[in-house]
Amino acid sequence: MSIIFVGLPGSGKTTIGRQLARRLDVPFVDSDHVIEHQLGCSIREFFAREGEDNFRDVEQQVLDDLTRTHQGVIATGGGAVLREANRRHLHERGQVVYLRSTPDDVFRRVRHDKARPLLQVDDPLARLKALFDARDPLYRETAHFVIETGRPSVATLVNMITMQLELAGHLPDPMRRSKPAHPQS
Repeated sequence: MSIIFVGLPGSGKTTIGRQLARRLDVPFVDSDHVIEHQLGCSIREFFAREGEDNFRDVEQQVLDDLTRTHQGVIATGGGAVLREANRRHLHERGQVVYLRSTPDDVFRRVRHDKARPLLQVDDPLARLKALFDARDPLYRETAHFVIETGRPSVATLVNMITMQLELAGHLPDPMRRSKPAHPQS
């Protein structure tokens, strides 16, 4: 079973996902990093050269693969929920946590980050508000859990998520976690 994070760019999916994976002692993967490795360039470069539709095709294939094979924590890109197939695969194949951040909170966190292609516009706050308005219903549709990020620390958010997963009976059983195979002597 996977725990999958969705939310706006800059909502903390990678940071919180990595910490949760560490807490649960399970593997972590960021779908955007997998995509960049597959493309051989940054998402920003690919976006500029090939356009968003071509990027979304690659993203859909990567998410399909990850949701079928990865057992652990997955952080997705902010637009992962734009395609219906992605929403369905994420929801059916894992426990989806929506890190719900207001556009103002996200803007405060990422205003100096030049690596986010959708925010490289004249008014990034207005762009975040438009993204939030368009995507919030899609994140909610995909999610099993909605966590309001607000201002709590990463550790507090990880505790909140762990508690929600425990209450719902969705934490992986430590006795069933696969351990790396060791060659027999």
